[in-house]
Amino acid sequence: MPQPTLFVEVHILQSLPPSNANRDDSGTPKQALYGGARRARVSSQAWKRATRTEFAKAVEPADRATRTKRIASLLAERLARSADKGGAGLETAQADRLTAALLEPLGITKSSKKEEQSAYLLFFGKRQLDEIVKLLNGRAAELAALPDAELKTEVAKLPVVAALTKGHPAEVALFGRMVADLPSLNVDAAVQVAHALSTHAVRTEFDYYTAVDDENTEDHGAGMIGTIEFNSSTLYRYAVLGVHQLRDNLTSAEATRETAVRFVGAFARSMPTGHMNSFAHRTLPHLVLLTLRTDQPVNLVSAYEEPVAGVAGLAAESAVRLAGELKSVAETWGAEPVRTLAAYSIEADKITEVFGPSVTFPELLDSLGELVEQWLAEGRIAKADA
Repeated sequence: MPQPTLFVEVHILQSLPPSNANRDDSGTPKQALYGGARRARVSSQAWKRATRTEFAKAVEPADRATRTKRIASLLAERLARSADKGGAGLETAQADRLTAALLEPLGITKSSKKEEQSAYLLFFGKRQLDEIVKLLNGRAAELAALPDAELKTEVAKLPVVAALTKGHPAEVALFGRMVADLPSLNVDAAVQVAHALSTHAVRTEFDYYTAVDDENTEDHGAGMIGTIEFNSSTLYRYAVLGVHQLRDNLTSAEATRETAVRFVGAFARSMPTGHMNSFAHRTLPHLVLLTLRTDQPVNLVSAYEEPVAGVAGLAAESAVRLAGELKSVAETWGAEPVRTLAAYSIEADKITEVFGPSVTFPELLDSLGELVEQWLAEGRIAKADA
């Protein structure tokens, strides 16, 4: 019998004022052609990074994850700490040597002119490094004093790789990890994030700016002249969380529930920070729609294959389009969500009919937590009218 699945889909409509939240290599706001029209785009990578940053605000520093090439220097730093601070109290040279031996089974380190670095970014939890230190069981100084051959033999007996394959922090459980050279370190992501697209056609504009040299009293011209490209847009944002995968990654039902709720909150409130000081473009969504499905995820971006064209605002029409698409998918494919939750500030009979009455965002998160908890306990979610 196949394992039960639960997908929590997050559909967001959000308007950005003039901004350049995510730019390409030439400094132009990222764009995409969709439905024959040029759209504003914010990449999934940019919004995942923003979501991780927002998510981490509520996490104790020691429980956070980090994505870095500097795993060797972080581990060596722990080995050099005094024992009362969770370290082994080694001299720097000893810590570096023992670290190299401990990480050798990973096969991911390479020499750098500056320091020992992994060949690529590795995503792991800071507590997982502490677990590697605990594997030494107070023998750090003893091991560090061994000749190379004996050190390698002794370290090979320690389950270093296993320490990185369990006890994942929530961020790794959500966004996953891929290590091509060592598949045992791979973690299947519980979250997928789509590129955000504007519901309408956009055009890029240019901000011509000057800066004055405050100390120049002779020349009244500009001390600097430049341009920044920008656009403004109403974006459709979409992400899907596989609660079943998250549970497998975290193992604890309580942690799964808490992480699912906090992910939705972080995704809704997050914002990429490109040119943030120039445009102060942080806004909150017009609409957050959650659809819970047990079959497969459905991105509703096809609601905007024909661009929205508005002269008195775009958000309301975009919301009506989204409601129409959700209803159409349900009727055509028989793919009706098990539950629908929505928080919105747009007044339109059609969206209330399809999404149900609006609740506050905190209430939406509370309801989501209850539904995830029910599914984890029972493997099913009761219908809303049951």
